[in-house]
Amino acid sequence: MLSEHLVDAAAAGAPMVPAPYRITAKEHQTADVVTLRLEPVSAAVPPFRPGQFMMLYAFGVGEIAISVSGDPANQDGALEHTVRAVGAVSRALHDAPVGAPVGVRGPFGTSWDLESAVGRDLVVVAGGVGMAPLRPVVLGALAGRERYGRLVLIAGARTPGDLLFSDERRMWSGARGLEAERTVDRPAPGWRGPVGFVTEPLARLALEPARTTAFLCGPEPMMRFCAQTLLRKGIAAADIRVSLERNMKCGAGLCGHCQLGPLLLCRDGPVIGYAVAGDLMKTKEL
Repeated sequence: MLSEHLVDAAAAGAPMVPAPYRITAKEHQTADVVTLRLEPVSAAVPPFRPGQFMMLYAFGVGEIAISVSGDPANQDGALEHTVRAVGAVSRALHDAPVGAPVGVRGPFGTSWDLESAVGRDLVVVAGGVGMAPLRPVVLGALAGRERYGRLVLIAGARTPGDLLFSDERRMWSGARGLEAERTVDRPAPGWRGPVGFVTEPLARLALEPARTTAFLCGPEPMMRFCAQTLLRKGIAAADIRVSLERNMKCGAGLCGHCQLGPLLLCRDGPVIGYAVAGDLMKTKEL
């Protein structure tokens, strides 16, 4: 049971105290990835912007940074987070049943700044679970479709079974002019789509460099190769944004665990322009 002290401290706005939420629904995306719907027990945390993350606390296990994967237009205080089970905390969140309590702090960090792409063509490239932080971008752009030029989504994964939001992507494909492509590294029986890295469909795209903005999220080598492909097409580094992950602990730029060169990624990231991020992406996580 959640303590009254925790509820009172969160309601008072104590920044390091998680606000109590409960899991109200779970949707399994792949064998090891689940999307959790979280609803506030009392007061909700402030609204998020696409690309921002929350610190999710699995009681008795620990706390990790997870990007919000839900619809930014949602006004009911509920959150959606897509979690891959790769460590103790993410496994605990992945395995938690509907009704289980979860602590939430945030939102933290920078956003994709979808407003900066208004009036321009927008290319979104996602690798693996990198689709989760970009889902709010796709939903936000589709909700205001008339504000953008071409809207392109390229999603890749290791296998067909690792592609996230498959049902939604089928609805998005062709919706209001969305150009959607998917590709996998390793096909499975019955797969009739392309095989290869996301850089391949990206390289085939005919783009107008002066009016194109690109958002990239996935493994750092994937983002680096995609950025290089876009640079060769003439797109400025300032118009390319990536999402970087490091060991985020406090979420507020206090502890220094997520330092990357001159940046604290929980405060200055995770979304960063490639003009800044390009050289920093050569630094390995400590």
